[in-house]
Amino acid sequence: MVSNPDPLDALQRTLAAEHAAVWGYGMVGAVLVGQQRAAARAADTAHRDQRDLLADLVRARGARPRTAEPAYEVPFPVRSAADGELLAGQLEDRTAAAWHYLVGAADTADLRRTAVAGLTAAAVRATRWRWIVTPDNPTVPFPGQ
Repeated sequence: MVSNPDPLDALQRTLAAEHAAVWGYGMVGAVLVGQQRAAARAADTAHRDQRDLLADLVRARGARPRTAEPAYEVPFPVRSAADGELLAGQLEDRTAAAWHYLVGAADTADLRRTAVAGLTAAAVRATRWRWIVTPDNPTVPFPGQ
């Protein structure tokens, strides 16, 4: 028998993913210019908003929100705009995976709606970044998996 994931643990995991995305977008924004930098700034703002929402949801359950790490490991050096665009897509894929986990762990309709909205937003941003990096294959069949 498979047990359901703990909603509070899923909230904390998703919060951790949002912390990492905010940190990562600092690196992304440093190498982008023009419209891509504006897109990175908008994504950073969205992740900060999601982070704050998740922290509030954790507090509402009587727990202390997970704090951000001082730094996060990135999968490759980010030295160019192409690197930044690739990393941005990966940040969105990682947050989509966390939101997907939260969808399955949600124990209320409101939390499930919030998780679906977070998953959808991350999947859309990931597709936009992939459109730049790999225009012939910008989508994935099941975002977050």
